[in-house]
This record gives sequence, C-alpha cells and structure tokens, in this order.
Amino acid sequence: MIVNPTQDGWEVIYQPAHALLATRIAAQWRVDQRPERWIETLVALAQHDDEAQDWTGSDHLTDSGAPLDFALNKAPSLDQPALVSEGLIYKGEWGALMISMHMTFLYGDWRSESPKFAAFLDEQLENQKRWRTALKVTKKEAEEAYALFQWCDRLSLILCRRELPEGERALEISVGPDGTRYDVLCRGDIVTVQPWPFEETQFTLSVETRQLPQLQFKDDRELQTMLQGTPVTNVAWTFAK
Repeated sequence: MIVNPTQDGWEVIYQPAHALLATRIAAQWRVDQRPERWIETLVALAQHDDEAQDWTGSDHLTDSGAPLDFALNKAPSLDQPALVSEGLIYKGEWGALMISMHMTFLYGDWRSESPKFAAFLDEQLENQKRWRTALKVTKKEAEEAYALFQWCDRLSLILCRRELPEGERALEISVGPDGTRYDVLCRGDIVTVQPWPFEETQFTLSVETRQLPQLQFKDDRELQTMLQGTPVTNVAWTFAK
C-alpha cells in the first residue's frame, strides 16, 4: 500500500492501482521512442505490483497500528516478484525480462545484506541474459525499454505519494530511454514535465484512492474491512505542455 496522512486519517492507494497509473503514463509516451514490444511492455508495467500478500496478521500495520506504507517495510519480500514473474512468463519472455530488470533495480542494494538476496539477484541476471538471447535483443535495447518502464513507475510514485513540489520548483523524475533527464513541476493546477516527452500536448491522469477516517487498527482484518467498505475517491491530474 501507499499511505499518505490526511487531516482526518489516511489516504490509501493500492500498489496495483499505482501500477495502473504508471501504465497510463506510459501510454502517453511519444510514439517514436516506444520499444518495439510496446504492448508487452505495458502489460508488464500494469502487472508489476500484483500478487500482494494476504491479510491474515499485522503485516500491513505499523507498530502503532497505522496503515503501513510499502516504503517502511524493513525488508522486501521476494515472494511477490517471483509470483509476478511466473505469471508473466506464460504471456511472453519480454514481460518477464522487464520485471526481472525491475527487481534487480529495486533490490540491488540488498545483495550484501543476505545470501538469499545475492542468490536471487544472480538468478535474475542469468535469466535476463537468457531471455535477451531468446528474444534476439541487445542489452542496450533492453536497458532503453526498462528505462521507460522505470521512468513511468517513478512518476506514478511521485503522484501517488503526493510529492509534487510547490512553487513551480522542479523535481527530477529520472533519466528516460533517450538518456535525457526529465523534471516534473506544477503551475497552478497544471502538471508539466520538462522537456515534454509525451505524444499529446494535454491529457488527464487519475488513480483510485480510499480515504480512511480512522488512525489506528487492531489488525489487518480490521483495516481490510474498512478499506473494502470505503467508497473510492478518484484523484486526477491535468498534464499540459
């Protein structure tokens, strides 16, 4: 979950909803820079945060009983990416390649923390090499496609975590597939990206959120029950060149 504090409680965004927003961002990307396997890239981006853990204990709560933001997890689980990879491989090796590259990006710093993570990362690197060979794509081509994947994921997180800067200050998103650094900023109610990387000059993006009017929960079940019973709030942003 992505969890943001509000005046009355918490705003919760499910991570699959964040992944869908990342896919909506990618769908706006300029046509001439889209990878050849465009549909497969979008599918991988949309599914990369699926297969969440179950709600049987208190894994979704902080020690004080607040909803736990994903960034506060002490150690990432390898179960979720493994399940996503297993699901995508049946659709095609390109999607599995993108997810594998995302895992090595996210978990690279954990290599020295545990033999389990080191073995996982080594396996991913071998898989990536094997899939590139089977797909007949170069490492550079795969890295350019993944740069777009990661860029869209990053911008989606900036939006979902309410990190858009105030006062027309620029915030770096990341480097895109063309090697260019891109920044996001707000001008009034308009969000813009510099330089502009999208096909259209104006469009709207949205994500579903749930606004919880309760600060603490006794266990995951109570949190899940409130989440399921809370109406969806659609949050939207207008992007313009």
